[in-house]
Amino acid sequence: MSITSAMYSAVSGLTAQSKALASISSNIANSSTTGFKGTVTEFTSYINKTTTVDEQVGGVIASNSRSISSQGEIETSSVTTNLAVNGEGFFVVSDDTADGGTYFTRNGSFSADSDGYLVNSEGYYLSGWKLDDSGNVSAGNKTSVDSLESINLSNIKGTPKATSTLGIEANLPSDAETGDSFTSDVEMFDALGNSHSVTMTWSKTADNTWSVDAANPVSSNDGTTTTGTISGFPITIEFNDDGSLAGATQNGTAVDPSAIAFSVTGWTTGAADSSVSMDLGTADGIDGLTQYTSGEDEPEIGDWTATKDGYEPGTLTGTTIDSEGVVRATFDNGETRAIYQIPIATFANADGLDSESGTTFTQTYESGSYQLRTAGDGKAGDIEAGSLESSTVELTDEFSRMIVAQQAYSAASKVMTTAQDMLDTLISMKR
Repeated sequence: MSITSAMYSAVSGLTAQSKALASISSNIANSSTTGFKGTVTEFTSYINKTTTVDEQVGGVIASNSRSISSQGEIETSSVTTNLAVNGEGFFVVSDDTADGGTYFTRNGSFSADSDGYLVNSEGYYLSGWKLDDSGNVSAGNKTSVDSLESINLSNIKGTPKATSTLGIEANLPSDAETGDSFTSDVEMFDALGNSHSVTMTWSKTADNTWSVDAANPVSSNDGTTTTGTISGFPITIEFNDDGSLAGATQNGTAVDPSAIAFSVTGWTTGAADSSVSMDLGTADGIDGLTQYTSGEDEPEIGDWTATKDGYEPGTLTGTTIDSEGVVRATFDNGETRAIYQIPIATFANADGLDSESGTTFTQTYESGSYQLRTAGDGKAGDIEAGSLESSTVELTDEFSRMIVAQQAYSAASKVMTTAQDMLDTLISMKR
């Protein structure tokens, strides 16, 4: 090998180690970047034959590659909308809230911007499937990114819910006289979220036998204005001789005391008619109505508890995200509603993705086509809310690589200076 050939080899070494140092520098700079995937430098030797005998010019080529599929450590975050994927998948993001390009990222540092969109630290908007009132995906084709939209948390309004179930737990005093009556009030909501009060009258008609009737609902605001017509009452209630609930009769027919139906029609608020299932307890049980002595000089209903569903429109108080990527809105009226589901994109070869940045990527031929999955589905992984995936860079490894690169660079430079000395000696011979 000639002196110039040695110099060419040394130059290729200097170039390769410079490229390695650039990779190390980038990794160290991004050691704290959320979701960053570190690069590694691979060295490939090449030999060009210059004759048919044995003189060969050797060198090296360096190439950097990013290990996109590697998993970084997941760390807890105080921001509930920060997300991390514990698995092989990626979040689907866009560079615009509408008609933007599609990208894939592990950087889950999402927070709501001034318009309510979830956007990460690189300015990419999180995409998700919008859910209908039943919590199902609205879009027909879940396999395409066209079924996704940018998640917005600002335009979420609470919706009312009509009362459809009513559960009553109480003790009707066995020491009451036949003919004694007691009243209690329960609240109902119509389909428009208006609150109404229904007065229920409990009358002892015989030993171990009671009758409950209900007055037409009135507005909860003034307590006097009739707002609808109730039907399904009166109901006869019978108890066993041990005080447990025996059964119930409605319109002369025995009914299940845990599922007694009544309705309210003609709401003056314009709301749709209401159908309610009332649970007075299990037959032969003590989980609802009972009949024990009150122990009072003037008997009264004891241990009264009325539980119901239904509510008026509420104000958004916050959002939660579960491990399946379901975004739920919570309201001050107790309502919780699923509004979006965050998909996870997977690839046959994630390392084949093209880097837009250290944390954001685009699909390529080498990566294969994306597949949209729900979190927890196969290799997609789970979503961890209030967490962030840390950089995959390990500083101790980078410092070790830096030492090796520095030594190799110094050695290659020494070849250059030695070759220069040899050339100087050769030139001096002519003199």
